[in-house]
Amino acid sequence: MSSLLRISNDQSNMLAEKAFKMQFELDQEMANTYTERQRRLMYEDILYNLSYLDVAVKFDDEKIFIEYTKWLYKLLCNLSKSSEDPRLQTHHRLKEHFQILAKVSSDTDSADASKRRVTIINKGIETLGKELHQEQAKLYQNNDQYQAIRKEYLNYLIKSDTRAAISLVRDLSKSDITIDDVFQKILQEVMIEVGDLWHQNVMSVDKEHYCTSTTQTALSQFYPIIFEQPRNGCKILTCCVGSELHEMGIRMLSDLFEYHGWDSIYLGAAVPKEAILKSISENKPDFIGLSVTMPQHLELCHDIVLGIQEKFPDLKVAVGGRAFISTNELWKKWNVDISTQNATQLIEWAKENIVLKKGRQ
Repeated sequence: MSSLLRISNDQSNMLAEKAFKMQFELDQEMANTYTERQRRLMYEDILYNLSYLDVAVKFDDEKIFIEYTKWLYKLLCNLSKSSEDPRLQTHHRLKEHFQILAKVSSDTDSADASKRRVTIINKGIETLGKELHQEQAKLYQNNDQYQAIRKEYLNYLIKSDTRAAISLVRDLSKSDITIDDVFQKILQEVMIEVGDLWHQNVMSVDKEHYCTSTTQTALSQFYPIIFEQPRNGCKILTCCVGSELHEMGIRMLSDLFEYHGWDSIYLGAAVPKEAILKSISENKPDFIGLSVTMPQHLELCHDIVLGIQEKFPDLKVAVGGRAFISTNELWKKWNVDISTQNATQLIEWAKENIVLKKGRQ
């Protein structure tokens, strides 16, 4: 979580300090037993929680904080080592913490901003009550013709059997399964399940990173097929914005566009705004795809979108990534052309709105 602290501001730091102090005032046992390391981690977690609140307030989108509350509650339940009921204990601790955030938030900013903060926090508290009475989230399941393949591939990853995992994907590249299905319905879905396993404290973070790197290596086996496809005369530029490092989704999207005849310019992760604008000017793409996984980077993404719209008003822009799932269709307020989590839908939209129209000019 500490890697995101750079996006905190003076306001968040002030609130975090007040909440940190109040938390220990209300819990003397915590004040007497926490080590310096535990105190530092707790302060970082408060800043992290506030970062989601800040984004929700910035875009007037309470769903951002509500979805984060659900995610955090389930994560802490799975990490709990208490002999008590982890769901009940986590609910109590998070509710108490959110009440502290609401109290310190009520005395800051303008009256309207303070009221909005408190309203969103209270929505989070309501969400905690609902989550307490729901069953634990189950592992991802999708019963279709690829279920057995996904299970086999995931088992190889869990056992760190790199050779077998790569071999399985190599066989898929030679089968009659389309590349679109291999990417989206097999490998992408397995990586979603890997994320779920980490969230449930079943898989360690190092194993999750191994699964990601192995899958990236496996994907490279499709490049000879991808790059031998005929071109359609259109170009797409894609990247992850800001300090975003979750690049597999946008990497797979770029590869699929390349497979469907586009020339792709993939800038990778952690690309700053000026670098994106410079690349657009140099490469003159027909389409831009921006990916955001963490909601804290939505503000930066919006700034980049505004920069693109100002300098290249006729350029088609798509935004996507997990961050947009946790919003109330925020992308529509940005006046971008499309947002979807489905690569096939995006490719079809681009064919209809860019490729075919360009061909008719």
